[in-house]
Amino acid sequence: MELLKEFDVECVRAENPGPFTLDGSNCWLIGRDPCWIIDPGPPIDAHLDRLAGEAAVRGGAGGIAITHDHADHSGGLEGLLARLGDVPVAAAEMEEAGVALADGDQFGPLTVFATPGHAPDHLSFVSGAVIFTGDAVLGEGSVYISPDEGAMAGYLAALDRLIALDLELLCTGHGPALGNPRERLIEYRDHRLERERLLVAALDDGLRSSDQLLDAAWGDVPPILRPAAEATLAAHVDKLADEGRLPAGVERPSIGDYGGL
Repeated sequence: MELLKEFDVECVRAENPGPFTLDGSNCWLIGRDPCWIIDPGPPIDAHLDRLAGEAAVRGGAGGIAITHDHADHSGGLEGLLARLGDVPVAAAEMEEAGVALADGDQFGPLTVFATPGHAPDHLSFVSGAVIFTGDAVLGEGSVYISPDEGAMAGYLAALDRLIALDLELLCTGHGPALGNPRERLIEYRDHRLERERLLVAALDDGLRSSDQLLDAAWGDVPPILRPAAEATLAAHVDKLADEGRLPAGVERPSIGDYGGL
C-alpha cells in the first residue's frame, strides 16, 4: 500500500490467524532513529524476532505503545523487551508499562485518544495523519464491544471524535490498513447504530429473551462469533438502560470473560 510508504509505516503481522484475529495481529512501526512500535503482538518467537529485526533496521526502538491489554496485542511484550533491551513501554492499565497513558497524552510522536468499548483500557494513537486503532476499528468486519460500564456510549463518542480528525491512513489491529479513515470510521459508527435500531425494533415487537434479541438483531452472525455478539448485545442493552429506553423484563446476557478476543 503506497500510503504506508508515504508515511514510513510498516506492519509486522503475527502468524496467529483465527475468527477473532482475522489473518493475524498487526504490529506497527513508525519513524526511524528511533522508530516507535505499536503493539508487540502475541508471544510467538518467530514473530518477535521479525519485529525486533525491523526495529533494528529502523535505528532501534524509542518506545512501545500498547493499545490494550489483550494477549494477541500485548502478550509478546516480555519477549520483545528481551530482544530490544531497556525500552519505555506505555499503556493505559498494565503493570508492565512504565508510562501510564490517558486521553490527550503524548508518547514520542503518538498522541493518545481514549477509545473504550472493546476494552475499558483501549487507546488509539495518532501521528500526523496516521491513526493506529488496535481493536477499536478493524480492517475487515466489525468488533465486539465488551459490556463494561458505559462501554457502548463511550465507544460511539470515541468514534465521533476520531471522525472529526483529518486523517489519511488507518492502521488496524487486524486486517488491512485503509485509506480514507473517515469513511471507515463512519461505517463503524453507523453499523453500531444500525444494530441498536434492530434491537429497539425487536424490543418494540415484544421480544425479551437474549436468544430472541440475538436472532433478531444479529441473525447474520456465524455461530462461532455468536458469543462475541452476545457480549455486544449486553453492551447495547446497558446503553438503553442507562438512557431509560429499556423495557421491563429484558434478559441481559450472562457474559463471561472475553479478554483476548
